[in-house]
Amino acid sequence: MQEQVSKSQFKAKALELFRQVESSGDAVIVTDHGKPTIEVRRYRKTERSPLDVLKGSVIEYAGPTEPVGEGDWEALG
Repeated sequence: MQEQVSKSQFKAKALELFRQVESSGDAVIVTDHGKPTIEVRRYRKTERSPLDVLKGSVIEYAGPTEPVGEGDWEALG
């Protein structure tokens, strides 16, 4: 389970919490009046191509060879 701290606790112990996240890899959730607002987690460098990021994001591609006319676009109407 992720640790949760209030904004005031975070302000007082920020450097300690940063070191804890860095060493353990566990995220810390910062709350405001008991509601989660920010997640502090270890940075992960991701060097992925834009095509890799989009891979698998198309759910359905019906009629890829059909012509597209101006009337087919809602934004142009």
